[in-house]
Amino acid sequence: MTALIIGGTGTTGSRLASLLPDARVGTRKPVLPGHVRFDWDVPATFEGALEEVDRVYLIPPIGVVDPVPMVESLLARARLVRRVVLLSSSAVPESATGMGALPALVRTLPEWTVLRPSWFMQNFTGDHPLAAGVRAGEIVTATGAGRVGFADAADIAAVAARALTDPLPHNTDHVITGPEALSYADAAAIITGVTGKPVRHRSVSTAEMTERIAEGLPRDFAALLAGLDEDIRGGAEDRVTTTVQDVTGRPAGSFRDFVRRTFSA
Repeated sequence: MTALIIGGTGTTGSRLASLLPDARVGTRKPVLPGHVRFDWDVPATFEGALEEVDRVYLIPPIGVVDPVPMVESLLARARLVRRVVLLSSSAVPESATGMGALPALVRTLPEWTVLRPSWFMQNFTGDHPLAAGVRAGEIVTATGAGRVGFADAADIAAVAARALTDPLPHNTDHVITGPEALSYADAAAIITGVTGKPVRHRSVSTAEMTERIAEGLPRDFAALLAGLDEDIRGGAEDRVTTTVQDVTGRPAGSFRDFVRRTFSA
């Protein structure tokens, strides 16, 4: 088995790479052993990265509203690949075009899994706008009182590792959440309680959220992201699943434990 982890330096990819040390990691600027050059914007890098690869952890190109042509170009070159594990999202419905068209594309392979995680707990840390809000003491979204089953990227990676390496292909969709659904106000209260630093949630309109996101991203993609906030407000993410327990044999990590582990370090 030779696996290629696309996005192997990202939030889930880096964790997956640590679980599968023999996997090949595709990145724009390979600097470590086991890393190979892979760039969605340079199709000439696809074939070298795919050499002798029979399974792929596929993270679509970031910030692209319709990644289907790029993913089709990759799969057309993946002559030996039998198994693909696609990182999708619980927030993205299936559709004929755009991000929602990717699950149907990977289901054409003999062996496949579609991961549909809820929003990442890791969005509250690092360079994500939510993390900037935490540091500033105010998280701004268009979600209202809508709740989310925030998922830990470590749990997503653990499910992905099983989907890539289990003897039998999963050939299914895995909706991945944490053990409880929380509003952003709930999340802010947990962060406040653990860190002692006041953090609050302020909900704005979808239009205002689009303008805020468009300061750093293309407007069409900003509108898509703000629309996902609106879906949360309507209850689209208010659910929990037992996927992590069912696939890995251990329970999903809680948001409170994530905050204790991350903000107390």
